[in-house]
Amino acid sequence: MSAFASPIEVYGLARRFGTRLALDDVSLEVPAGRVHALLGRNGAGKTTLLRVLTGVVAPTAGTARVCGVDVRQDPRGVRGMIGLVPSGDRAFYLRLSGLENLVFYARLHGLRRRPARARALVALEAVGLDDHARQRVGTYSHGMQKRLAIARALLREPTVLLVDEATHDLDPEWSAQIRQLVLGVARRGAAVLWTTQRVDEVRGLADRLTLLDHGRVRFDGTVGALLERAPTTRYVLGVRNGTAGRLPTAYLPELPPAIGVLEHRPDERELVITLRHGAVLGDALQLLLGSPLTVVSCRQETPEVEDAFLRLLEDAA
Repeated sequence: MSAFASPIEVYGLARRFGTRLALDDVSLEVPAGRVHALLGRNGAGKTTLLRVLTGVVAPTAGTARVCGVDVRQDPRGVRGMIGLVPSGDRAFYLRLSGLENLVFYARLHGLRRRPARARALVALEAVGLDDHARQRVGTYSHGMQKRLAIARALLREPTVLLVDEATHDLDPEWSAQIRQLVLGVARRGAAVLWTTQRVDEVRGLADRLTLLDHGRVRFDGTVGALLERAPTTRYVLGVRNGTAGRLPTAYLPELPPAIGVLEHRPDERELVITLRHGAVLGDALQLLLGSPLTVVSCRQETPEVEDAFLRLLEDAA
């Protein structure tokens, strides 16, 4: 095996299906021990890129390598180094237990029965399903099946983990558990490529991210660099002034232009603060202390990451 800079290396990748260009000049690298998020709406090209990396689809142009192995030249060898968590749950045998499913897949990878069972038990413990090892998969909750999919991907202790839309239909609690499991895999040295439409989940998960739109890269960099693309941040404040009527406009202070703009929704008894980039919410709230208004609640109207995501897609349109 040749030396490689990163376990995942993609340079100038293109893939055409008939007249449709699903990937167009895509480049990215994922070092060992890192999580790289691949953002994009449906049809952006995220799953196509994973299919190229697993050797299922050959690239039309460009290069894709996994641990130095070209996916076009040795797709079978590439698949032996990859753990894949697909977006669907249909690859399990529902009448078999979680343990029996994993043993089956471990045997497919060439392990003899006893080592396959031992490896399956270790993988089940890693995802917190050891107490449900002998339970039929058909009785598993959706979140448990997602964890089982991660356990299956860990059977071969992969150098590369590809995760396709792992949390798109899970509730916040299960989503957080899945993200923690994947972060644990990265901490043990794997390179992780995580595809998602959920912009909010990349904070605290990904070291870097790539935004795809119609097969093209619209952004590649850190989450912090993406946040710099967000022009403003909006907060909605619930307020009261000791009366049951509408909020008097005279109570509203003016914000300095460097901080932002303050609007009011008198019927909803709410204020909306639009902060300029780099401004601090506390500075705006400090100005309200001198008014007769009392702030009783505060929420962010649009997350910064989502705001930047939408702005980049608008600029590309």
